[in-house]
Amino acid sequence: MRGVRVPVELVDAMRRHARSTYPQECCGYLFAPAEIDRRPGPRAILGIEAAKNEFPGERNRRFEIRPTELREVERRLEGTGQLVAGFYHSHPDHPARPSAFDEEHAWPWYTYLVLSVTADATPALGAFELDADTGRFHEVPLEIVPAGDGRKVSRAPARR
Repeated sequence: MRGVRVPVELVDAMRRHARSTYPQECCGYLFAPAEIDRRPGPRAILGIEAAKNEFPGERNRRFEIRPTELREVERRLEGTGQLVAGFYHSHPDHPARPSAFDEEHAWPWYTYLVLSVTADATPALGAFELDADTGRFHEVPLEIVPAGDGRKVSRAPARR
């Protein structure tokens, strides 16, 4: 399990997204270099894209990203040198830790960022990865890097 490095401007964008959907959960994609598994050190997040929470029930405690939307995002990333490396979502009025529901529906390999959000703030952000052997989440080191440190930062490629 590896840590994750996220530019502060992307963290700020995730926090704005979480506050804009409060009290419902927000969700979105994390983009990283396509050669992510060949690079040593923490997983570098290069961009994000908000997703639509399609959970058919209580969205204050659940989110769902439709497989068709994920496939469309993956198609748009083809040839860009980036891939979907994980997902982020918010926990309104709850800690920045995955729930049992999150754990039951997660996939190994991906990075999961969870933001706690209240009506006034987004007080915490946690990073997690699902252990393929145990089916349990493990917290991984999270490094928030300053803006303008020379790393390329992007949002998602334009929708076609």
